[in-house]
Amino acid sequence: MCIFNKFSRGQIFAQSLLGILLLTACSSPNSQSSTTSTPSASNPTAASDTLKLLYWQAPTILNPHLAQGNKDFEASRITYEPLASFDKDGKVVPFLAAEIPSLENGGVAKDGKSVTWKLKQGVKWSDGKPFTAADVVFTYQFVSNPAVGATTAANYQAVKSVEALNDYTVKINFQEPNPAWSLPFISSNGSIIPRHIFEKYNGSNAREAPANLLPVGTGPYKVVDFKPGDTVVYEANSFFREANKPFFKRVELKGGGDATSAARAVLQTGDVDFAWNLQVEAPILKQLEAAGKGRLDIVFGSYLERISINQTDPNKQTKDGERSSIEFPHPFFKDLKVRQAFNYAIDRDTINQQLYGQTGRAVTNIVVAPDIYNSTNTKYEFDLKKAAALLDEVGWKDTNGNGIRDKNGVELKVLFQTSVNPVRQKTQEIIKQSLTSIGVGVELKSIDSSIFFSSDPANPDTLAHFHADLQMFSGGNSNPDPGTYLKAWTCNEISQKKNNWSKPNTSRYCNPEYDKLWLQSNTELDPQKRRQLFIQMNDLLIKEQAVIPLISRANVNGVSNRLTGIDSTPWDDRTWNIKDWQLK
Repeated sequence: MCIFNKFSRGQIFAQSLLGILLLTACSSPNSQSSTTSTPSASNPTAASDTLKLLYWQAPTILNPHLAQGNKDFEASRITYEPLASFDKDGKVVPFLAAEIPSLENGGVAKDGKSVTWKLKQGVKWSDGKPFTAADVVFTYQFVSNPAVGATTAANYQAVKSVEALNDYTVKINFQEPNPAWSLPFISSNGSIIPRHIFEKYNGSNAREAPANLLPVGTGPYKVVDFKPGDTVVYEANSFFREANKPFFKRVELKGGGDATSAARAVLQTGDVDFAWNLQVEAPILKQLEAAGKGRLDIVFGSYLERISINQTDPNKQTKDGERSSIEFPHPFFKDLKVRQAFNYAIDRDTINQQLYGQTGRAVTNIVVAPDIYNSTNTKYEFDLKKAAALLDEVGWKDTNGNGIRDKNGVELKVLFQTSVNPVRQKTQEIIKQSLTSIGVGVELKSIDSSIFFSSDPANPDTLAHFHADLQMFSGGNSNPDPGTYLKAWTCNEISQKKNNWSKPNTSRYCNPEYDKLWLQSNTELDPQKRRQLFIQMNDLLIKEQAVIPLISRANVNGVSNRLTGIDSTPWDDRTWNIKDWQLK
């Protein structure tokens, strides 16, 4: 059994070229899930039932390469598939791939400059068309086309070309030796889309494709109806390659509402089978679970609740109307000591104890998983006296007696935004109380999740636009290798008008020293050296207070007691193995 053992040589290697080779050798070519089950003869009615999913953040688009929030990836993953993924132990699991590449089977080049994938034969799209290597090649062309503005593009930037050697063999060539060859086409960012459906929309018209709303995939279910921001209805894909799967004829994904209502619907009333992302206060979850209708599925991974600090001025705009532009540095967050003062004013322990309990851990790092990348060089401290002293030191004092510090006619006031969620609103209140006590004016703003996490380039209230001083959300590496995740703080990844706000660097942090470290890590094949580079990048972000980490937040879902087959992993969407979900 191949697993990640804490701080073991095998785990360290698993995040690099050599390690993944060792792990993948343990994956059998035909395995797809450690919990794959077969239909039960004693339960012949299971296939006729409807699976009810409740997502309090409703999906708005069903193209994973144009998605902005997890809700869209989750809903897309029910119908789209990658070549492979990672289970909770970090083992590589094939989906559309026939086998996992390795040095032993010749799939991974010894020089690290290419990887060759063999594909499953006989796979069909939900419209009956054959899946071939041409679809993998096209997916790369789509994602790498700047005019498309794909939100997953960072996972493919090390790729030089993708070529079909034949209908069922794909070779990925890298620009340089690549220790993270397993990033492209793997997990939620690696879904393959059909060439015959999207080839007319491979450009600036990508968001006009009808299949963004009614996708054609290779997965166990196909979409038959989608009301963006409301519901998605799926039916079993009659062309799905695995006999007697999936186990439900129909899946109904209902969006909207709030996390507490979603938790109640699965844990207390039993109205739904699965409720996603239960960001609910720990005491409430415990009380609801006591009703006995469902259970909590808790999986710790890389998800980090954090506060982004805007490095640009959200109150100024360029001649063409762009706000939070790199043309205008932030009036006071450009000062490191001001950022440090804000960090001292964050009471992580109170936030975790009151709101998260068993589902969270107070942290000070950007990379929190896998454990081997969790730096021991950093620490957090809640100290309002130190925070106030730093602000005094750099000249921010209340000169007009209104309770808010000021300097050169500018008041130390911030707009602090996040998505609508009870835990996040209470977190905001705790933070506001501390900041107000040291003379910071704080205005709180809550944005509906369907808007905040939207990929709509025309909506100014999205996370990517960041028209505020502070904003709070969660995110993390979607792969056991954190290289792409850490790239999100490089200068080239800044989200701005010219890239349709599709890049992940929403805080607009830019530091050539950090970029240099990332470039080194991107080609370093030695796993130990690469690990140290990742830790250095993490430590630099913390030293610079480019972002304020708050809570390592577990993936918490509610599952009906009548539902089985769920095998959650922190490295893919919750729906990654939905083909195996069935009634007891």
